[in-house]
Amino acid sequence: MEKQNKYTQLVVWRGTTLGGETSQELVKFFKKDLNTRIKFCEEVNTNPDKDENGNNISGTGGRTDLLFYVHNDDISSFAIKRLNLGGCSWWEDVVKYNDGAYLYSQKILDKYEVKW
Repeated sequence: MEKQNKYTQLVVWRGTTLGGETSQELVKFFKKDLNTRIKFCEEVNTNPDKDENGNNISGTGGRTDLLFYVHNDDISSFAIKRLNLGGCSWWEDVVKYNDGAYLYSQKILDKYEVKW
C-alpha cells in the first residue's frame, strides 16, 4: 500500500529567508509557536517584475521567498494564523490567481505544481 503524502498545500512566505537558521529550526518554530506541522522545501529568489509590455523592470527581482508545505490536518487552522505572519500565501494564489508565476523560474514552476 502506498504511503499517502500528508503535506500537500504549498505556501510561499514572501520576502523571508532562513536568516542563518536551519530548516529544522523553522519546522520547530511553526510547531511550537503556531501549532502547525510544516515540511520545508527551499529558499528561492524571484525574477524581476514586469511592466505593462512584459519587459523586466530594472532594479526589481532578487527577493528571497521561503517555500514550505503545511500538513493537511493543519491547513484550516494555519489559514488564519498565516495572516499574522505577513507575506504568507498559498502557492496557487500567487502563481495562478494573482498572475505571479513570472516571479519564479521555470524550474520552480515545474517542480511545484498548481493543485487547485
